[in-house]
Amino acid sequence: MSHCCRCCKERFDHHVCESIASVWTVSEVHHDSVKLIKFADDTTLIGLISNNDESAYRREVDRLVSWCSGNNLELNAQKTVEMIVDFRKSTVPPPPPSVMDSPITSVESFRFLGTTITQDLKWEPTISSLIKKAQQRMYFLRQLRKAKLPAQMLVQFYTAIIESILTSSITVWFAGATVRDKQRLQRIVRSAEEVIGRSLPSLQDLQEAAVHQD
Repeated sequence: MSHCCRCCKERFDHHVCESIASVWTVSEVHHDSVKLIKFADDTTLIGLISNNDESAYRREVDRLVSWCSGNNLELNAQKTVEMIVDFRKSTVPPPPPSVMDSPITSVESFRFLGTTITQDLKWEPTISSLIKKAQQRMYFLRQLRKAKLPAQMLVQFYTAIIESILTSSITVWFAGATVRDKQRLQRIVRSAEEVIGRSLPSLQDLQEAAVHQD
């Protein structure tokens, strides 16, 4: 049996009341191979395609579009995209579904709740973004150290402002990150340790704690 995954991310126009959008729930999806995820004005349909049969996925896309139309909820077709995750060899990309008579744009990656998901399920774009943000915040940690704040306050600042960035969605991407990317992340932690003068939890330990907490 061959499989691929298709993700359709649809966005509602901001002027529409979001309480209306909340009426459409996961229970409205009629097929086990299709999942629906909502957050604010974003809605994502995920379909597992088996043996090239994508009929269930397309039906759910059509049902969502029809439901929105019937409930005065306007979809933003220009911000609706589809990404196909398919590791099979020699496959021809299927035609995209349509929203309001416009074919959905096919993309190689998109951001989902702050995390960049790519067709090849590589996490380098997400990790590079997190590292850039963390490095920018390291400046403020160094300034606080120059101001001779107590080490405990520096640890609190690091935990709230820098560690929170490095561990954003860590249970999603850490296990699939390359050794090189994990080393890049850990260098930020080591730099913070040098500034503060104390040992800090490794990202490996933080990821394991987050997994067990979930």
